[in-house]
Amino acid sequence: MSVVLPVQYQPPLPASMIRRDQPGAEAIELDVLVVGAGPAGLACAIELHRQSPDLTIGVLEKAGALGEHTLSGAVINPVAIRALFPDLKDEDFPFRQRVDHEGVYYLTKDGSTKVPTPPTMQNRGYYAASLCEVVRWLGEQAETMGINLFPGFPAESLFVDGERVIGVRTVPSGLDRAGEPTDVFQEPTDLVAKVVVLAEGSRGALGQAWRSWRGVGSANPQIFALGVKEVWQVTQPLDRIIHTLGWPLPAGAFGGSWCYPMGPDQVSIGLVVGLDYHDATLDVHESLQRMKLHPLFRPILEGGQLLEWGAKTIPEGGFYSLPDRLSGDGLVMVGDTAGFVDVPSLKGVHYAMESGMLAAKAIASALANAGTGDAAALSAYDQAVQASRITSDLRRTRNIRLAFKDGFAVGAIKAGLMTLTGGAFPGDRIAMPRDADVPRASQPPAEPFVPDNVLTFSKVDAVFKSGNATRDSIPSHLIVGEQVPGDVADFYAHLCPAGVYERQGDHLVVNAPNCIDCKATDVLGPRWTPREGGSGPTYRLM
Repeated sequence: MSVVLPVQYQPPLPASMIRRDQPGAEAIELDVLVVGAGPAGLACAIELHRQSPDLTIGVLEKAGALGEHTLSGAVINPVAIRALFPDLKDEDFPFRQRVDHEGVYYLTKDGSTKVPTPPTMQNRGYYAASLCEVVRWLGEQAETMGINLFPGFPAESLFVDGERVIGVRTVPSGLDRAGEPTDVFQEPTDLVAKVVVLAEGSRGALGQAWRSWRGVGSANPQIFALGVKEVWQVTQPLDRIIHTLGWPLPAGAFGGSWCYPMGPDQVSIGLVVGLDYHDATLDVHESLQRMKLHPLFRPILEGGQLLEWGAKTIPEGGFYSLPDRLSGDGLVMVGDTAGFVDVPSLKGVHYAMESGMLAAKAIASALANAGTGDAAALSAYDQAVQASRITSDLRRTRNIRLAFKDGFAVGAIKAGLMTLTGGAFPGDRIAMPRDADVPRASQPPAEPFVPDNVLTFSKVDAVFKSGNATRDSIPSHLIVGEQVPGDVADFYAHLCPAGVYERQGDHLVVNAPNCIDCKATDVLGPRWTPREGGSGPTYRLM
């Protein structure tokens, strides 16, 4: 049995992400630059405009249009969007439907047992939604306020002056595979700002680079999960939201599935698996395909049609993985970039939006009082987060996800005690290794997966359903370690849901244009870097 230790083959991010040269003479000047037009970034920009209407605000987004790289379950706690738009009612927001019924099930291969809904997972009164649609709606609100939105402009690197972040450089476009300009080449754009807000989402490259440069650690390393999701047109409405535990995951993996109604004729279904699993052959995409044939899900999907497919990583470390600080000279981090996800409640959207709003208030105050975004002025953001529901909620559930590192059965017992004691049990922090430091053993091959192209699909067909808009001829944005052996190539092939990596003989072959920016291998293998704007998926329903 071969054992893979992922960290041995994982290269670092390029040092060039921190730039000490000067921005170009034609750099765009802004007061505040937000990198990432997700819920956190757009909430920050909207609240900042309300706090200080005279500020010039820009929002960069790597997708070709807002929402195209946004993916979540999603059942949304509306508390943050209500606070951002206090004059609107819930029916004014772009939600699909209210949650009135729910069920949690423990699955075996052929059956299911309904279990009591854990207190942390109760969702009645919340809303099922397409996060793509929520982001597009937030973008429309921002545009009406005069906020500058720049879709199709990924940020490649941070400009710094001493210890201070002063702006970003975007990725050039129109390069061929060798990195040479073509007849559609466009130079990168430099943007400078008094404050840069990193709202890149999960596993943001610039956030990683800044934390490494500034030596910003955390009590535990951040750990991640991979979620693979599909949206289906169905013949009958689903009358409840569903969550499951157990099969198809092996005992040593943490995760579960969902199936949410998205109006009368659509459902979203997906599977989330923590990336600290031990089986080198575990394949989340294939596991989801097998799961759809289970007696709990098959009747929901039969006669329907797959509309869209996608995948994304999720930060799962919780309270102990939050950065030691969220701000520095000229920079703040919000949303999933900072790790504001509560796994026991399966919630992150309202924390992302609230963090963006708290950042906006701190930035507005800093620029009004000090005229600059220095570390001392922006530290008010850290203080606001520490006093907010974000920190109190994550502290209450601080060890629940971590309890499952030794298996599902022991973790379930510990999680129950933690819930009953409000997080007091077991008292001390449960230490976690980085996902890349967890050894993976190759298990005996399971029954081969053969898609039926009716309910189950290959990775190639799934990527087509993501609307992948990447040019085949752009340079690879994936940094692969040297001398990757065959068993590690196999591990990458199982890990990646989009078929980017495959083993040919004893060699790893990288099909970079297949990438949908889920960033799973950035956690465990080849590193992801920003690429030409508009590349990747074009989600409409996720």
